[in-house]
Amino acid sequence: MIPLIQNFYTVILANGSFPGHSYPLKSLYNAERIICCDGAAQNLLNIKIKPDFIIGDLDSVSDKIKHQFASILIHQAEQETNDLTKAVYFCIENNWKEITILGATGKREDHTLGNLSLLIDYAEKANIQMLTDYGVFTPLLKTATLKSYSGEQVSIFSLHPDTVFTFHNLLYPLEKRKLSSWWQATLNEAESDSFTIEFDNGKVLVFREY
Repeated sequence: MIPLIQNFYTVILANGSFPGHSYPLKSLYNAERIICCDGAAQNLLNIKIKPDFIIGDLDSVSDKIKHQFASILIHQAEQETNDLTKAVYFCIENNWKEITILGATGKREDHTLGNLSLLIDYAEKANIQMLTDYGVFTPLLKTATLKSYSGEQVSIFSLHPDTVFTFHNLLYPLEKRKLSSWWQATLNEAESDSFTIEFDNGKVLVFREY
């Protein structure tokens, strides 16, 4: 697995597009525990892997699965949070705080945007990453140096318009500048085996291409 992906062995499988790329699939097959969000359980069973827990309002879970896996069902009917958030906080409550999220993009763009924005909230309580079929999303709450490779495509999204950034080891550097819109730091490129995003008092989402 390439260096930019951390080897977290708690995997949450959401009910978006099931992963097809070898990197997220490898994370799934190597997981020590897999928590499925609602209907994602059927997707997992389709590749002959059994979930460790199935969590959510269970409205997308078949009666057959409910019966077969009754002992690992965690029914949370409240609608104040989505099933992904329920799964993340279930992991945190059990002290599984290094988490890889799969299947959280695709199908519906509104769900994708919602799940991506939630990564920042989760990062305040856990070490978390989201893998798609194209790359890895990493939330940051402070200055960080991330592993990379020369030529890797990198996009940086600021969720706070007053955050001041400086970029190091990226093709398009930034020096003490605010980002007022999401597009402004997209489509950058790493120049070495790591790059640094320097900032204070902000919330940042980084995408790195495989």
